[in-house]
Amino acid sequence: MARIWKFSEPLVLASESPRRLELLRSIADDFAVIPAHVDESAVKAASPRALVRELSRRKAFAVKALPECAGKVVIGADTVVYLGETLGKPRDFDDAVRMILLLQGREHHVFTGVTVAGDGGFTTFSVRSAVTIKPMSADEAAAYVASQRPFDKAGAYAVQEGVAVSAYRGSLTNIIGLPMEKLVKILKEVQRGSYRTVY
Repeated sequence: MARIWKFSEPLVLASESPRRLELLRSIADDFAVIPAHVDESAVKAASPRALVRELSRRKAFAVKALPECAGKVVIGADTVVYLGETLGKPRDFDDAVRMILLLQGREHHVFTGVTVAGDGGFTTFSVRSAVTIKPMSADEAAAYVASQRPFDKAGAYAVQEGVAVSAYRGSLTNIIGLPMEKLVKILKEVQRGSYRTVY
């Protein structure tokens, strides 16, 4: 049986997302969770890609600056959905329905920015995937939101629930909230000691 690679250094996830937590468990046996407290509304950027990269940096740096994170590697992440406008988490039920109706029957993009910050520097990257939401009427969108309650999810849906999404292209874990393919490559560099600062 092939050996499953695990990250062996002290690790901190700067997010309380249960989906990111579950993804990180696949490559790390022991890590801490310290949510970052960042005013996301104050961050402006020229593109959704630039926005998630900047937010991931701010989250990672805020947690890395804590005394208990000295000597540890911190992962910060942010995910948005984009289709003519940037969609984060819905404010309420009506906003969630609005998002689903905007996305339904159309392909849109999901951007996740990730920053890996250690004592020796940091690396920031972003990944884009494409998602198509099933066609829905206003009543169907409202019923979906009422049943799934996707208020903590960018774009008001979750790909892993298998209800709203009809197709996707690119990294599935990126859509969930943490692009593991790229993250594993970066963490292997950190573990080998070839860590470098990349903006």
